[in-house]
Amino acid sequence: MASDSSPWGEYFFLRVSTDEEIVGWGEITTTSNMANRAVADIIKRLNELLVGENPLDIERLWNKTFRSFTYMGTRGATSHVVSGIDIALWDIRGKVMGQPVYELLGGKVRESIPLYTHPDQSGWYGENWRERVAEEVKAIVDSGHTALKFDPFPHLDSPDDRNTGYLSGEMSKHGQQIAAEITAVAREVAGPEIEILIDAHGRFNVPTAIRLCKSLEDAGQIDWFEEPVPVESYHALSQVREKVNTAISVGERLHTRWEFVPIFEKELADYIMPDVTWTGGISELKKIATMAEAYYIPVSPHDASGPINVVAGGHVMLTVPNCYRVETHRWDLSQYNVFIDKPLDNTDGALHLSDTPGLGLEMNMDYLSKNRVE
Repeated sequence: MASDSSPWGEYFFLRVSTDEEIVGWGEITTTSNMANRAVADIIKRLNELLVGENPLDIERLWNKTFRSFTYMGTRGATSHVVSGIDIALWDIRGKVMGQPVYELLGGKVRESIPLYTHPDQSGWYGENWRERVAEEVKAIVDSGHTALKFDPFPHLDSPDDRNTGYLSGEMSKHGQQIAAEITAVAREVAGPEIEILIDAHGRFNVPTAIRLCKSLEDAGQIDWFEEPVPVESYHALSQVREKVNTAISVGERLHTRWEFVPIFEKELADYIMPDVTWTGGISELKKIATMAEAYYIPVSPHDASGPINVVAGGHVMLTVPNCYRVETHRWDLSQYNVFIDKPLDNTDGALHLSDTPGLGLEMNMDYLSKNRVE
């Protein structure tokens, strides 16, 4: 794990080496340092499971690792572990074959991957909030991005929600008004053609989620409402979906193809957003995207942590017809430069992948070694 000034506090990278000295890189970065360490404890035990195996047997090793955890549960921490290993094995396979991962997945269906990104929301609830909102939205539009996402809901009623995500499930009318005003200013600055995506972070109960979504529909056009309720209840999601007009997006906290089956079968979302570093890696993201294609549902990977996260999701999305966009944390990706051998190319609001074998990037070992945290 490497410390960083990112919103995550640190990034969690995984290195897989072969006896032929070929190195593959994966990423697991969770949403808290505590979760990173819990997953790291599992990773430390994997040598006894995987050493001596052929790293090119990706599908077999995916299942071997995944099924080894059946009795403790195969979602969450298990799928995070599988994800990191799977991404690294695809990196190795690409280097062995001398091809970028996207070629191994079937080749391109597009030349670049459209993105959406986040504004820096610091100062959005202060005295000069209108200026700060306008400044951040304008910067994104000027960078060539045509979609942006933010969470406009202030932590007024339950400050503890900052740490728990969901506690009371409520939002006051005052908080609702603040969110509506922020969204209206963002729409005014962005103009009618830019897509505005709203993230509720699974913080609300059913009636509150419905009320907040409708208030934003009234305040100004929004293009999706993400994770309106906590992920544990498909029925709660169904209740919200029945009562709002805005497109619903879910999936960053769903692990593996099996948890997406009810989303498809029960028609619970218009967009899905699996995270390649959590849901099962490159192998699983490709399968989920193919399943979604059968239902004509667009895929928009939640890839807003580290550089490997962005690139791994990008390789898959370059190869599937039903890609909507890939998520990045900021429009300016230069924060990643210290970690990797060359900057990521997101000119004109799209990710441009190189034809370098594997993932197409190498990690800066000097920087990682100096900034490593236990």
